[in-house]
Parts: sequence; structure tokens; C-alpha cells
Amino acid sequence: MIFIDSDVFLIDLRYKRDPKFYENKEFLQKVQKTGNGVTSIFNLLEICGVLSFDLNNQQLKELFYYSPLRYNVKILPTSDESTRLPIPTVKQIMQVIAKKVAFGDALIIAFIEKIEGISTFVSSNAKHFVNRLSISAVTPSDVFKRGLL
Repeated sequence: MIFIDSDVFLIDLRYKRDPKFYENKEFLQKVQKTGNGVTSIFNLLEICGVLSFDLNNQQLKELFYYSPLRYNVKILPTSDESTRLPIPTVKQIMQVIAKKVAFGDALIIAFIEKIEGISTFVSSNAKHFVNRLSISAVTPSDVFKRGLL
């Protein structure tokens, strides 16, 4: 499974002038076809939070429920509103923060490290995750260069 960071989705949804837009689009289309992409409930909530300033409540709910379908990605653990969040312990997050990582990224790293079956972490800001994860951290364009998808 390939874990996709929030920024890849946000570039596709909001930042169409971003220089990385087309490589992100191509990557997400490939993920949609293969169905082996995942992201976390934390990432989905972050996407909703960023876009909430421009959306009404109905649009926000649609974003939350239909984004996984639109991109054909699995949400870990689930996107059911009644699910309890699988928050890593403070100790686990602090161990990551000690590697000079901001809290939001540390939360995602600590969460990913608890999940089996993830082979690659994809982010437009992969450099923030290199040597901080036990798996490869690459950009969408790196996925194609390395034949990972």
C-alpha cells in the first residue's frame, strides 16, 4: 500500500496553479486505477480543515464522505464519524518530534509506524519525512521514476 499525505490531495483540490499540480494529478489518477492508495483519518480531517474556509456545511460533508471514493483510497482506520481516533501515545509522538519534526507530521509518522503493509509514503514535501520514517518517503514524480506504482 502507498500512503498519501494531505498535501498531494490539497494540490489537486485547491492549488491548480502549483508547479506540482500535473504530476500530482497523474499520480492520483494512477492510484485511482490501481486502488492501492491509503491515507489516514487525520489526513482527511486536515484536508477538510484547510478547505473548510471556502465550503458550506453540506460541501464539507460531501468532501469528507466522497473524497475516498473520488480518489479510490482507503481511509485508515475508517471515515465513519463514530470511530474513535487511533491516537498514538504522547511518548510515541515525542520520539518523532525529537527528530526535529512538527507536531502534525509527527502524529502522521507515529500513526504510520503502527500500520503494517505500507511500503511507501508519498508527499509533495517528502524531504520533511526522509530519515524520519521506516519506509521510503517520495514525491509523486519519484513514484513514477522509481516504478513504485
